[in-house]
Amino acid sequence: MAKNSHTFSPLTFLLFLTFVATSHAGGIAIYWGQNGNEGTLSETCATGKYTHVIIAFLNVFGNRQTPEMNLAGHCNPSTNSCTKFSSEIKDCQSKGIKVLLSIGGGIGSYTLSSIEDARNVSTFLWNTFLGGKSSSRPLGDAVLDGIDFDIELGSTQNYQHLARFLKGYCRLGKRVYLGAAPQCPIPDKFLGTALQTGLFDFVWVQFYNNPPCQYNGNITNLVSSWNQWTKNVPATKIFLGLPAATAAAGSGFIPADVLSSEILPVIKKSGKYGGVMLWSRFYDLQTGYSSSISGSV
Repeated sequence: MAKNSHTFSPLTFLLFLTFVATSHAGGIAIYWGQNGNEGTLSETCATGKYTHVIIAFLNVFGNRQTPEMNLAGHCNPSTNSCTKFSSEIKDCQSKGIKVLLSIGGGIGSYTLSSIEDARNVSTFLWNTFLGGKSSSRPLGDAVLDGIDFDIELGSTQNYQHLARFLKGYCRLGKRVYLGAAPQCPIPDKFLGTALQTGLFDFVWVQFYNNPPCQYNGNITNLVSSWNQWTKNVPATKIFLGLPAATAAAGSGFIPADVLSSEILPVIKKSGKYGGVMLWSRFYDLQTGYSSSISGSV
């Protein structure tokens, strides 16, 4: 009988087991919705590159304001032209991709003025984008998988209550996933309290536009901050949030080869490692960044 060329020596097998035990495979989350030239949701999901797609943004809400969604050049919610994405959301979900709506963003008008305000916003989100019912559903009858908190403006209060109210809807039978996009200095000014609830499934920390904790030619500050996040924040999975191109952020871009060879092998040792989040689909389409790192994530 010919010798099996794939036979492992005991030492090789032990090393293999050690690697499996200490390294965690992750996914790639992508923000979509802020550039009309980034293609459709279906095209985004058809690439097979992404495990999570985050639709950005609902950027007006709270404090008795009429909520508004801004999807840049894709469609106009006020003319009901965004309902065309309903079938595309379902298409993405049929591929096992989680689709979330991001609330907040860097431009907008939003705040939660009280606990009751947080309750009202949660009711609106449930009925308009999740498993509830409303006569006005800007994205049609598709039921999104959850809500992402990208809070960068307004009051820092009451987001922990919004998270609790949204998670409360899980009792109605469909899981509501919660994501968050805090800045890498810890604790995050806007979401620090909310994140301590332990209710968040995905926390994609923005390791860009934040010189104290981003990559700056060496990985020390980034890894130190990453370790703080994974040790101190009770989230299910934590993602390394990065720009997909140098033009996508003011600072913090990491060349794909550096990410794959120097950073991912270190941060993947954490049991909370979830993968990489990229801003955004438009920039990833220009650079192919996700393709460059997919084998390492």
